[in-house]
Amino acid sequence: HWEIGEKLGILDLSAAAQISGSGFYILRGSGARLQRALINYMLDLHTADGFVEHFVPYLVTTDTMYGTGQLPKLEDDMYKTAVGEDDLFLIPTAEVPLTNIFKKQILDYKQLPVYMVAHTPCFRREAGAAGKDTRGMIRVHQFDKVELVKIVRPETSYDEHESLTAQAEKVLKGLELPYRVSELATGDLSFAAARCYDLELWASGVERWLEISSVSNYETFQARRMNCRFRDENKNVLFPHTLNGSGVALARLIPAILENYQNEDGTVTIPEILRPYMNGMEKIG
Repeated sequence: HWEIGEKLGILDLSAAAQISGSGFYILRGSGARLQRALINYMLDLHTADGFVEHFVPYLVTTDTMYGTGQLPKLEDDMYKTAVGEDDLFLIPTAEVPLTNIFKKQILDYKQLPVYMVAHTPCFRREAGAAGKDTRGMIRVHQFDKVELVKIVRPETSYDEHESLTAQAEKVLKGLELPYRVSELATGDLSFAAARCYDLELWASGVERWLEISSVSNYETFQARRMNCRFRDENKNVLFPHTLNGSGVALARLIPAILENYQNEDGTVTIPEILRPYMNGMEKIG
């Protein structure tokens, strides 16, 4: 994808490296427009299915990062401010601010389920990832993502997990991209998740599957850390279950489109579902 993008003049890795160092990219012209089209397509898809769109802070407190489970274990992968008395982290995913909207709250059962969606940049140091997927956009320090979050009653969470996974799949089906879904073995789960599905896209350029979304059920793990509760019909105060998944990440979606939709003449066909978002453009190049 880096060769395709650079030949078309829509991806500039060398300028990004001069500005910020390795692990960054610049999208230009039709490349930037493609990303904007994808964001709007995904937000329209998810909001049409009942997810409420949010704009959230990109800087959050230590307590907020602890609530969703990024801290203390993953601190080395995060960017932290060091100005005066500030104690703020750049978000690694919109899951963090979205889920924490309900920190230290007691919800009424009638408020559940809560479905939320947000588009944000995501910031990750990728500590220890030297030498892995270092070319192109696959593993970078800053990328955009559309994130889906659910807060639900415990007895419904596993059905909600299946439907959340299907929601992320709808993005890939609409784009007509080859993908697969796998359930993570217990030993591969994060310390916070009870169950997780990975969605992977086929990238023909590098000839392998790339993770595009992880859809997780955290049961009460995050709710307990955030002290988020709900009061049921019998006035019992209980912890809800939280779920989230990428819907989806742009830094791997764009390479998959470039590699799967490339033509013999060097152009790239725009997926049909995106054309209304690009003023009818059919090809890049």
